Amino acid sequence: MKTMLANHSVQLFDVRNPDEFQAGRILGQLEESLKLSPELFEKCYTVKAPKKEDDNIVFHCQRGRRSLTALAIAHRLGFSRSCHYAGGYNEWAEKEKQ
Repeated sequence: MKTMLANHSVQLFDVRNPDEFQAGRILGQLEESLKLSPELFEKCYTVKAPKKEDDNIVFHCQRGRRSLTALAIAHRLGFSRSCHYAGGYNEWAEKEKQ
């Protein structure tokens, strides 16, 4: 994950609530967002829209539960190669301390 982030080769979707993440990278309405046209998605989120065939889509949240739900939504919409960071932000932060 760190290598993918450093190389900008991952589409990382944060599905935490705004009170958990203040920088505004929330896709609170994930299903509706993934259904947007590429042009509207980019206008709304200022990033390129993910494609169903992309293999670098990763969802994350605080502990991994909501990202698992996000993954199920994405898979149902045809983003079958997407995945989630199971340990969530808590695990990431803990590993960064080591």
